Amino acid sequence: MAEEFGEPMTLMEQFEAVIKTENKLEIKDFLNKQNISDVVDIVYEFEDYESQIIANMSVHRAASVFKILEFPTQKRIIQTLPPNTTASLLNDLPADDRTDFLEELPSNVVRELIKLMDPEERRVTLSLLGYPENSIGRLMTPDYVYVYPDNTIEEVFATIRKYGKDSETINVIYVINEKGELLDDIRIRDFILNPPDKRVSEMMDERIIALHPEDDQETASEVFKMNNRVALPVVSSSNKLLGIVTIDDMLWVASEEFSEDMQKMGGTEALDQPYLEMPIMKLFKKRIVWLVILFLGEMLTATAMAYFEDEIASAVVLALFIPLIISSGGNSGSQATTLIIQAMAVGEITIADWWRVMKREIASGLMLGLLLGLIGFFRIVAWHAIAPSLYGEHWMALGVTLGLTLLGVVMWGTITGSMLPMILKRLGADPAVSSAPFVATLVDVTGLIIYFTVANLLLSGTLL
Repeated sequence: MAEEFGEPMTLMEQFEAVIKTENKLEIKDFLNKQNISDVVDIVYEFEDYESQIIANMSVHRAASVFKILEFPTQKRIIQTLPPNTTASLLNDLPADDRTDFLEELPSNVVRELIKLMDPEERRVTLSLLGYPENSIGRLMTPDYVYVYPDNTIEEVFATIRKYGKDSETINVIYVINEKGELLDDIRIRDFILNPPDKRVSEMMDERIIALHPEDDQETASEVFKMNNRVALPVVSSSNKLLGIVTIDDMLWVASEEFSEDMQKMGGTEALDQPYLEMPIMKLFKKRIVWLVILFLGEMLTATAMAYFEDEIASAVVLALFIPLIISSGGNSGSQATTLIIQAMAVGEITIADWWRVMKREIASGLMLGLLLGLIGFFRIVAWHAIAPSLYGEHWMALGVTLGLTLLGVVMWGTITGSMLPMILKRLGADPAVSSAPFVATLVDVTGLIIYFTVANLLLSGTLL
C-alpha cells in the first residue's frame, strides 16, 4: 500500500524486502549502511534472522551491534553462528565488553569460546576474567594509546595515527616510562593546541587520578562523576599501567546498580538476569525470602493488637482508625528511606551527615505529622457534625488522640526511614535492603504501640 501511493518504506519494510532476496551481498550492503542503533532495532524486531544479520555485516560493525544487545540475544546468536564467524566476532569485541559477555556464560562454554580467539586476545581475556567479580579489573580494556615523556607532539600524532584505530578512546593519551609506569595522562586537546616540536615532558603536570583493578565498580563510578572524566587509567600496586576504564562502562555499572537497588527497595533480592529469562523457581527463591521476613514482621502487628485487646474491646471505635494510623506511618517511612538511599547512591550524603539528616527529618516529620494530624482531627469533627452519634460524647478527645497519634507516627516513620539506611551502611550492609516494605512493616508495629499508648493517656476514664 505504501508503494502504491508513493510513500517511503519504513526501515523494517526495507529489511524484509532485502532479506527475501537471499542475496548476501545485497543484505550486507544494506546492513552496513544503517546506523548501529537501527540494526539493533532490526535484530530485536526479527528474532528469526538475528544470527543472519550479525553474520552478514562487516566484522567491526557486527561487534559494535553485538556488544549493546541484551545478553539473552547475544547468547542465542553465539549458539547459532559458525565457529569462524564467532571467532572473528569475539576477537573484534573490545576486551571489556567481551569479558562482560563471557562472565555470564557457564564455565564450560567459556572454555570452548576462548579456544576460538587469537592468542593475544585469549591472554587479555583470561587476565580480565581473573579479577574479582564487580571489580574494575573486569571492566578495563588494554586498548589505549600511550607515549613517552621525550616524544614530541609530532611523534605523538604519528603514534595516534598508527594505534588509535584500535584504541577504546583517544580523548586521553597516557604517558609512561620505560618500565611501563604511569607518569601522567594528557587530554588530546592539549596536544592539538601546542606546537609540533614541543615535548610531552613539557606538558606534564603529574596530577594523576588512577584506579586499581581490585577497586569496586560502584566506587569507581563515584570517582568518574567527581572528576568529570571520560576515561581513567587502571594501575597495579607498583604503578604499572594495566589498562583503562571508559565512561560507557561506568554508565552501564550505574544502570545495573540502579536496577539492583530498585529491586531491593521493592522487597526482593536483586535479579541477576532479565525478568522474562529467569526460571520461575529461581524467581520464586528471589522473592520468597523477603516475603517471609516481611510476613513474620507483620505477624508482630497482630501480636501488638492482641496486647491491646482490652482497649479495643472497650472502645471499638479505636479499631476504625488502625489502617489510617499504620498506613500514614508506613508511607512517611517509605518516603524517607527512598530519599535517603537515593541521596547516598549519588553521593549527596554520607554516614558523617547523619545528624544533619536527623535534624531535617525531625523538622519534616513534625510538619508532615502536624498537617496529617490536623486533617485527621477535622475529619472526626466533620463526621461528628454530620452524625453526632457516630463517635459519641467523647468525640473531641478521640479527635485529639487521632491527631497526636498521627503526629507521633509520622515523625517516627520519617526518623526510622532516614536513619535505617545509614545504620546499615555503617554496619557494612547494602542500604537498599532497608526496603520500603521493610520500613513500612517496622513502623506498622510501632505505630500501633504509639496509638494505644496515646489513647490510654487521653481516653482513660472516658472511653477506656
